[in-house]
Amino acid sequence: MNSLLLAAGPAAHSHPGRLLLALAPLVIVALALDVYCLTDLVRAPSVRYLPKVVWALIILVVSFPLGAVLYLFVGRVRNRGTRVPG
Repeated sequence: MNSLLLAAGPAAHSHPGRLLLALAPLVIVALALDVYCLTDLVRAPSVRYLPKVVWALIILVVSFPLGAVLYLFVGRVRNRGTRVPG
């Protein structure tokens, strides 16, 4: 066990807060993605496959940020507001 700690270096066991600081940008990006998806969900006139309430629960509950990614690729209606030249 001590050899694993030595292999990881002295910072691995002396400053556990450094790991939190290293992960902070990822947590911030994941939170921003959740906020974006929830805002998009509220503003959307319609979504695919499930009611909006269920999509909101998926975004918030399903393995952070997997729920937001699922909403973006599965539930979000694409190409709204775009026009096809005719």
